Amino acid sequence: MVVEALTRASGLVVALLANYAWVALDHPGPGGVERLLCTRRTRLGKSGQQILSGDRVVVDGIDWVAARGAVTQVFERHSVLERPAVANVSRVVVVAALMEPALDPLQLTRFLITAEATGQSVELVLSKADALPSAAVEAWCARLRGWGYDPMAISTRTGQGLDRLRQRLSEPGLTVLCGPSGVGKSSLLNALMPALALRVAAVSGRLQRGRHTTRHVELFALAPGALVADTPGFNRPLLPADPARLPALFPELRAALAPGGCRYSNCRHQGEPGCSIGSAWDRAELFGRCLVDVEAEALRQAAAQRSEPGLRQRGSRLEPRLQARLREPSRRRQRQDLDQAPEDGEG
Repeated sequence: MVVEALTRASGLVVALLANYAWVALDHPGPGGVERLLCTRRTRLGKSGQQILSGDRVVVDGIDWVAARGAVTQVFERHSVLERPAVANVSRVVVVAALMEPALDPLQLTRFLITAEATGQSVELVLSKADALPSAAVEAWCARLRGWGYDPMAISTRTGQGLDRLRQRLSEPGLTVLCGPSGVGKSSLLNALMPALALRVAAVSGRLQRGRHTTRHVELFALAPGALVADTPGFNRPLLPADPARLPALFPELRAALAPGGCRYSNCRHQGEPGCSIGSAWDRAELFGRCLVDVEAEALRQAAAQRSEPGLRQRGSRLEPRLQARLREPSRRRQRQDLDQAPEDGEG
C-alpha cells in the first residue's frame, strides 16, 4: 500500500501543452511536489478518451524526482465546454470589449450561445469601460439586461468593477473566461492576480482585431476552491448542431416560451402566423441569422452523409461502415440460418 501511494496519485489537469498535461495533485508528494508533467497512457488514446483542462485524473508510474508521470484514468465529467475545450465547468464568463475592438452584437450572441449550451451559469463582462462615456456604457448595459443578462462593466486601467467581479469569481468552482481575441481576458486576470504577469498585446490598428497571446487553456487559483481558466481568443464560436436547440439558448426567448410554449412545436419564431414570440424583440434579427447558419450546417452534414455511403452515424460522429464481406453474422442470424436449413434426407 505504501508503494502504491508513492507511485499513484489523483489530481486536476490545469494545463495542456502539446502532448503533455500539467496535473496539480490533490496532496503533495514526496519532496513537496505539487505538480506533475504527464503523458497519456496508450490505452486512453486507443479508447478515444481525450484529456481536457479541468479533468479530474489518476496519475500512475510517478517519478517524483523528475516530477513526471502518466495519466491512466479520467473521471466522469459533469459538464464540457467544447470551444474552448474545458471540462467540469461551473460557470462561463463571456468577456466582450466595448471598444478596441468595438462590440459586435452578432459575435457576442454567438459567444453567449456557446456558453449557454453548457447548461451552466453564464456571466457577461464588458471590458474597457473607460474607453466610452458613462452614458454609452450604461446604454449597452441596459440593452444587455433586455437579453437576460446582468453585465458587469469593468476597466483594468481605473479598477472599475474589479471588486465585484473578484467576488463573483471567488465562489467555489471552475470559471472559464472566453471571448474574442483582444478583449482583455489576460489583462483582466493580471488585474485580479498581479503575480501571474500574463503576456498581453495591443489590438491590431489596421484590422481592429485582437492578437492571440494566450495559446492554451490554463487554470489559475483565485481563492480556495475557486479556479479561473484563461483561454485562447477566437472570433467565430461554434453554434449547436441541432436547430431545435437554438431557442432555449436565448434567455429572453426561453423566458417568453416558458409559460405555455409556442402554438407550433416546430415553429422557427420568424414571424410565422400564430407564433407567440413575434418579431418585436431586440435580438430577433440576430436569432434569425444564427438559425439560418445552424440550418445550413445541418443540411450540409445531411448531404455529406448521403454522398458518402461508406459512413454511418454513431452518436454525434460519423464512422466508416464495415464492408459487407468483412462483417460477421450475428448469433441470431446464425441460429435462423440453422433453423431454415433442410434436414438430411429432405428434398
